[in-house]
Amino acid sequence: MTELHIIPRSGDWKNALADAIRDPAELLGLLQLPASLLHSARSASGDFALRVPRSYAARMRPGDANDPLLRQVLPLAEEFHSPESFLSDPVGDLNAATRPGVLHKYHGRVLLITTGACAVHCRFCFRRHFPYHNENPAGGQWQQALEYIAADNSISEVILSGGDPLLLDDERLEALLTRLASIDHLQHVRVHTRLPVVLPERITDNLIKLLTGGRLQPVMVIHSNHPAELQDDTATALKRLEHAGIRMFNQTVLLRDINDSADVLVTLSRRLFELGTLPYYLHQLDRVRGAAHFEVSDNHASQLLDQLRRRLPGYLVPRLVREIEGMPYKKPFDC
Repeated sequence: MTELHIIPRSGDWKNALADAIRDPAELLGLLQLPASLLHSARSASGDFALRVPRSYAARMRPGDANDPLLRQVLPLAEEFHSPESFLSDPVGDLNAATRPGVLHKYHGRVLLITTGACAVHCRFCFRRHFPYHNENPAGGQWQQALEYIAADNSISEVILSGGDPLLLDDERLEALLTRLASIDHLQHVRVHTRLPVVLPERITDNLIKLLTGGRLQPVMVIHSNHPAELQDDTATALKRLEHAGIRMFNQTVLLRDINDSADVLVTLSRRLFELGTLPYYLHQLDRVRGAAHFEVSDNHASQLLDQLRRRLPGYLVPRLVREIEGMPYKKPFDC
């Protein structure tokens, strides 16, 4: 294997997305991993497909089946062995849906499902079983969602989610942002995205112009779980977003044998801050069917939080939380 076989064949984000690795055999071959992993990878990817951008795969260590980036995306046989407490809708998204694609869980803000597509398929994704075909307003149903938001003066922020909202092309994203800006009581638009981390080619001059050129104050919440993700083009993309004046925050999911170490989390927080991004949430795993092998015990999670508080200034300590259906906020852990 040479790096030239892994890296994207084009700097254009749409081409890089289309060129993502989808065949487990190709991923294992590029990383020089044993063929014995192939059967379970193919079986598990039948339930939830493999998708890995080549620039993300290029950050993985060849020959290391326990690489922390690889383990986030490699389908495993363990996905077929979830306890009954692991559900297809672990945080009650469907019960919170008020219109197609509109989730209204918390006072003052609503979440808009903009697309079902993602650039990377994380094996612990809490929406891996989400019925996007029914709960996606992008297919000509924006009007219902926008009317709902416009009718509720208590809503000051719209959260664009998915899938990944930055997989909307610039024209569709601009149209949506323009319509949101026309709703007088809205003040902020928050974008929840993994693309600056896994597909940094998406952070273009025109995208930054779209996000910063309107009336609504932009906020971006990225998703990075390990400092090895924050290299090269990803680091450049985050600095560009910061320099454009976009408020940047990060959410991390606590994952067994990937980042359940104080050293890893301390390094992650410091690296994020170097790149203009504040650690925001450290999530206990949402108990989605197929992800039980990633779960970290609450006791260990609380011990990690204690170590982070001892080793980091307060502004670099993420809030350790769990989302519970029906609660009016994410439940924090006390140390």
